Amino acid sequence: MTPKLYALALGNFAVGTGMFVTAGLVLPIAGDLGISPSAAGQLMTVFALAYALLSPVLAALTAKLSKRRLLLIGLGVLAAGNALTALSPTFGLMLGTRVIAAAGAAMVTPVASAVATALVGPERRGRALALVMGGLTVASAIGVPLGTWMGDVAGWRSALWLVVGLAAVGFAAVALVVPDVRLPASTRIRDRFTPLADRGVLAVLLTQLLIFAGGFSAYTYLGSLIDLPLAAVLWAWGVGGVVGNAVGGRLTDAYGPRRMVFLGIAGATVLMALLPVANLNLGVALVWAFVWGALGWLIGPSQQYRTVAAVPGNVPVGLGLLASSQYLGLFVAGIAGGLALEWYGRTGVIVLASALGVVTLLFTMATYPAVTRRPKTDVAV
Repeated sequence: MTPKLYALALGNFAVGTGMFVTAGLVLPIAGDLGISPSAAGQLMTVFALAYALLSPVLAALTAKLSKRRLLLIGLGVLAAGNALTALSPTFGLMLGTRVIAAAGAAMVTPVASAVATALVGPERRGRALALVMGGLTVASAIGVPLGTWMGDVAGWRSALWLVVGLAAVGFAAVALVVPDVRLPASTRIRDRFTPLADRGVLAVLLTQLLIFAGGFSAYTYLGSLIDLPLAAVLWAWGVGGVVGNAVGGRLTDAYGPRRMVFLGIAGATVLMALLPVANLNLGVALVWAFVWGALGWLIGPSQQYRTVAAVPGNVPVGLGLLASSQYLGLFVAGIAGGLALEWYGRTGVIVLASALGVVTLLFTMATYPAVTRRPKTDVAV
């Protein structure tokens, strides 16, 4: 199954680069278009909100399609949206094109995870999800720093054309090796929200929202928080994320998700509070960013594992809601981080990110007992 999983990961690599690369382009875009950095950061915010809202709607509208076809459509829309962003002459038009790109992403990531769970046995589910979702972390290690460097050297629009090319590569990989998988799913939009009535499911989703709200309120505006080469720091964060995601999948299979979730949240919160220390010199910043990325992405496979456990009879819907929660967290991060930067400067952003981390840890400690059961061997997908 490994080639099929890698093809799914390539699709997520394109999605992740398209999503996160705007964090490395905030200052070039702001300078070119004559807007503030906090305004430029809203490109990620709009993408995140559009993804969160469109994901369940598109899932219902496309429920009858084979997952392979849906992945191909999603990657095509992702490429088109990023091409339109690169061609947009004004900031207003750019915001609209990010909605198109988000629609494509919303048809790729949750579907890729659902297909991954269908291709492997329960004993390998954590590793399979880690591999497929690893496309997002590899994007932060390679795609985002590369796009940031291209933005500095050849202009920020070149980074968007990079995303178009990556989406085309992902399209080709899926077309070549991913089977024509069909998973049972309802075409009614309201059925997409049925799991929200379960207290355990809601706890997992709110934890996901808070995790991303805290972490990305700092990451989105990292260019305004450090005085060192941004591409290098983003690269170290991304490499740490790749390691954390891979190790997190194996540790989740071995020890269950509980320890990984608490370790990741607590560790990432401490690292965000230590952001001023990262500014001492580049060596310290690289180590700090690596550890922060590793601890932050350590949580990813565990959260997916918890979702599968909470909705064993409807995994695609559960993973779709998890992805929506993640992007709602990014939306909150973009708004809150932008306001903190505008009103209180870099100190405000650091305090905000750290405080959200503490809230996330306390919330998870209070609600985790509701979702401690592990998925059965006959999980339905």
